[in-house]
Amino acid sequence: MAKPATIKIRLNSTADTGHFYVTKKNPRNHTEKFVFRKYDPVAKKHVEYKEGKIK
Repeated sequence: MAKPATIKIRLNSTADTGHFYVTKKNPRNHTEKFVFRKYDPVAKKHVEYKEGKIK
């Protein structure tokens, strides 16, 4: 059976609030780590979110 192409990743807030988003990515197409600017409801502003592993 083939391994799925997409993996789950966790986007951690850089504002040290502990907030995170869970999303999917295809590591064959995107080899670098994701960095997004998204809304952090704890900090109540847009901050950078960096890719991390799901434990």
